[in-house]
Amino acid sequence: MDTKLIRNFSIIAHIDHGKSTLADRMLEISGAVDKRDMRAQLLDDMDLERERGITIKAHAVTIYHEYKGDRYQLNLIDTPGHVDFNYEVEKSLQACEGAVLLVDASQGVEAQTVANAYLAIEQDMEILPVLNKVDLAHARPDEIAEEIENSLAIEATDALHISAKTGQGVLEVLDRVIERIPAPGGDAANPLRALIFDAVYDEYRGVIVYLRLFDGTLKRRDLVRMLGTETDYEAIEIGRFQPKMVKTEVLTAGEVGYLVSNIKRLGDVRVGDTLTLAKGPKVAMLAGYQEPRHMVFADFYPTSPGDYETLRDALETLSLSDSSLSYFPETSDALGFGFRCGFLGLLHMEIIGQRLEREFDLDMIQTAPSVTYRIQNHDGSFTDITSPGNLPERDRFAALLEPIARATMMIPSEYIGALMAISNDHRGIFIRQEFLSTTRVQLTYDIPLAEIIYDFYDKLKSATRGYGTLNYEVLEYREDDLVKMRLLVNNEDVDALSSICHSTQAQNRGRAILKKLRKEIPRHMFEVRLQAAIGSKIIARESIAALRKDVTAKCYGGDISRKRKLLEKQKKGKRRMRQVGNVDIPQKAFLAVLGGDEK
Repeated sequence: MDTKLIRNFSIIAHIDHGKSTLADRMLEISGAVDKRDMRAQLLDDMDLERERGITIKAHAVTIYHEYKGDRYQLNLIDTPGHVDFNYEVEKSLQACEGAVLLVDASQGVEAQTVANAYLAIEQDMEILPVLNKVDLAHARPDEIAEEIENSLAIEATDALHISAKTGQGVLEVLDRVIERIPAPGGDAANPLRALIFDAVYDEYRGVIVYLRLFDGTLKRRDLVRMLGTETDYEAIEIGRFQPKMVKTEVLTAGEVGYLVSNIKRLGDVRVGDTLTLAKGPKVAMLAGYQEPRHMVFADFYPTSPGDYETLRDALETLSLSDSSLSYFPETSDALGFGFRCGFLGLLHMEIIGQRLEREFDLDMIQTAPSVTYRIQNHDGSFTDITSPGNLPERDRFAALLEPIARATMMIPSEYIGALMAISNDHRGIFIRQEFLSTTRVQLTYDIPLAEIIYDFYDKLKSATRGYGTLNYEVLEYREDDLVKMRLLVNNEDVDALSSICHSTQAQNRGRAILKKLRKEIPRHMFEVRLQAAIGSKIIARESIAALRKDVTAKCYGGDISRKRKLLEKQKKGKRRMRQVGNVDIPQKAFLAVLGGDEK
């Protein structure tokens, strides 16, 4: 197909601003899907995506649109809005020349709107601002257009006013994509160069590779080479997403499509790699992507030791469809054998946990999440620590560093004071404050990542009554006065409950955690002692009283020594029981560590 008649674009926006709904309307208007097959969130094919109403994986689709007598091929990539899936947005934008920046006409510019817009600006893309949900009674499109100009410096006076729900203005969006977004460069006569921007695993067909062709032509049965891994494969099947996979014989420069080639493992395909012909001339590699950085780590342990193999197989299966998940074996004195998993953020962790429980029917204990710390050794080298339990004794290293995140918060202006107080309480350093309009302000702070995943987001939402939004990116590692806080249950060190925190917060945090554990751990036949310690110093203590039987009930009079004798006998039994008895710690107790302050 002539590249002048092709347009590649993404829809980018904050969570819940209507990206998937707009994609649905575009599919409907272009006739890509029959009315009888149409359903909400058509491109979101995962059960969790449909239930939560969010996009987790980017989805590509090819639609056709008539404009001024010509038939154009529009390759659309619907992207996620949540900060945890920024990696998906970055991958998608690399395959496009332009982006539709969708902004809710009632909510305005939010934190992730800014983050995604900057991703597009960095790649020098054409950005089309579009105001959605103008049919709502409280929509304020003129104010929001001003916010876009103030916060992003993008001309928005002629931004289209649409309603993705009703379909109002969606045809004009398709027309404007053709008018404003440039046609892809590249030449079909040049040697083949295609960017692998995603890959998914299908249990019947192996790995399905998502491609964007920059130069040349790809035909079915061609022998292709992946330059990064230097492996050759035969293109058994190629095609486009319309939105279902439709086979074709040829893909040309500028097009987006897929390739199936009997690739058995997802690890054999590197996202960001360049695909070319195995027997063609040498070509330069295309700019790829950085590897996803895991920011949050948590342990998964099967409640039944016999489920260990099942958990390992389940994690391997999930990692086939999610390249940003990492896992490696871990052992705990308290919980046995399990896996330490790396995630892009808290939502990513939550979704993986839910998929393990639902899709594989696993009953697991999940430890509280922690971030990656870095220790500076005495010889000047650095070592990353992904679990507080792996932190060596204080005299074994020179300094302990923690990740610092640049947090950008969009809030209504009346909540500035409350949010500044919360940020300062979480060891935040003020960077700047910008008014986007008379009612909305953007605050920027540098906050330790551990504070953000502990309880910062919950407090931000509470303080702003749900109107505040947060986006963050990790800047660097900084040294601080950090200590390892151990939790002991009946004098036994529970490594899965240990955490790293600032020395000034250790005592308060230790007390808060013990109070929560006291509520979550059920009473036993003996007294259970809970302690928080730094080194050999106990900084907080709580006790769970023993369940007691009234052994003196049958003594209805007589000498008091009879009752004392029975109570002494009971006390001896309790003492012996405490020495041999095991304390049952439920799943909720492990997550109580994450729950924040009592107040």
